[in-house]
Amino acid sequence: MRACVHRIVLLLLLLTSLSAAAEAPIALVLHGGTGGKRAELTAEREKDARATLERALKTGYALLRKGRSSLDAVEAAIMVLEDARVFNAGRGSVLNADGAVEMDASIMDGATRQAGAVGSVKTVRNPIRLARLVMTKTPHVFLISDGAEALARQHGLRFESPEWFITPAQQMRLQQAKEKHGTVGAVALDKNGHLAAGTSTGGLVNKLHGRIGDSPIIGAGTYAEDGVCAVSCTGQGEFFIRNVVAYDVAARMKHGNSDLVTATCALIHNQLPAQGGRGGLIALDAQGNISAPFNTESMFRAWITADGKAHVAIFEP
Repeated sequence: MRACVHRIVLLLLLLTSLSAAAEAPIALVLHGGTGGKRAELTAEREKDARATLERALKTGYALLRKGRSSLDAVEAAIMVLEDARVFNAGRGSVLNADGAVEMDASIMDGATRQAGAVGSVKTVRNPIRLARLVMTKTPHVFLISDGAEALARQHGLRFESPEWFITPAQQMRLQQAKEKHGTVGAVALDKNGHLAAGTSTGGLVNKLHGRIGDSPIIGAGTYAEDGVCAVSCTGQGEFFIRNVVAYDVAARMKHGNSDLVTATCALIHNQLPAQGGRGGLIALDAQGNISAPFNTESMFRAWITADGKAHVAIFEP
């Protein structure tokens, strides 16, 4: 009799667990980079940025509503951002010192801790798709340049001419040699409680040929771990690499008992500025809580949670 009661209790616990998992909140958070000054943001660019972020949100959130994975939502949302001219990723990527585009991207699955990344790709239309191919179709984590593009060809990814990526705005920006932060990223939580993160960028304007920032580096610009958090960073990549920022958020939560907001704000508002580092990040924990701190004048960001209401912001409230 006692054994039967024990089995019933275990069954009830299992059913409760399954029910809770089925009712897990869904959430999606995006960023379109930091660094822009209010005085330099034209009304037209703000309108385009807001519309693009909202479109990307709706694209990724629709997948989450259908029960698709957080990885699918992250990839789909970032592809929308890569295809837009307004952000520094995919089309619209900044130009290096040679006047060419070199794009980086990474994606990470919080459920399995698998990850894929690409660096210095030049003609793959959506680097985030290629990063996911590295994760799922190879035993590796990080491929660069021609090797990464060969993998894209093997799997039929879409390519564009080098000229397709170069916009007049970026040509003018290179001539002026201004720094631009417009990296894009996404973090998501799906119905099964799985977290994922992805980041895509054209890097820094006027960068040296071959320079790689934090965006494709797992643990620096991108990190996801089920039960803890998913993080995507944007800003001066060298500082995010040196401080392993994306993973440090998770480490502070796992080993220091910090909550999401405390962990992210300590890095963005204290640790990085003390070294001269500027930028921000978006983060999502296993309960669907969101944090998006930045230490610059602005950060393009957008989020949508289980209530289905979309939010887009650029400057501090």
